[in-house]
Amino acid sequence: MKALTGKELGLALCHACHRVIPWEGKETLCPRCGAKVHLRKPQSLSYTWALVITAFIFFFPANILPIMQVDYLGVKSSSTILDGILYFFAEGSYGLGLIILTASILVPLFKILGLVFILLSVHFRWQKWLQYKTIMFRFIRFVGRWSMLDIFVVALLMKNVNFGFLSTIEAGPAAGFFCAVVVFTMLAAITLDTRLLWDVEPSTYV
Repeated sequence: MKALTGKELGLALCHACHRVIPWEGKETLCPRCGAKVHLRKPQSLSYTWALVITAFIFFFPANILPIMQVDYLGVKSSSTILDGILYFFAEGSYGLGLIILTASILVPLFKILGLVFILLSVHFRWQKWLQYKTIMFRFIRFVGRWSMLDIFVVALLMKNVNFGFLSTIEAGPAAGFFCAVVVFTMLAAITLDTRLLWDVEPSTYV
């Protein structure tokens, strides 16, 4: 038996307090919190596209530029995320190398490509695998908070490895770009209204 959607039942959701209220076909105010209520987030696709494209642009300098600069006895050296991964693999620390590879390169890339796939699905009104695409989106939102591993490690090193002339560690230019990638992908996930996926075939979910 096919279930009716909230849209078909004339109901809308307040995004501020999550109260379900009757929808009369025009913008209204939530009787509980006073926030503006829309049937779908206004300009959700446009904002999400802009955020995802920005994150994709910043992804390259985040991985190409040095993320950490080390000054040891007056000799300066720098390393990228990939340099760190290769170093751990060369030293036999495969587990740690895989963690950094996953958290710093694969997960951000997966989030960007996953959001692009969902956006294209809405744009071209693809009706297949709607449930799986929704699960993928929830996973993208969940892992977003764990994407700052590299920055966290660099911050710890900057705090604990500071011995003046002997040895100091500073964040490289890639750190800012990496933070931007994480922030923009998280904002894209917040901005995207996944109900647009189901509007393609609103009466097909069971």
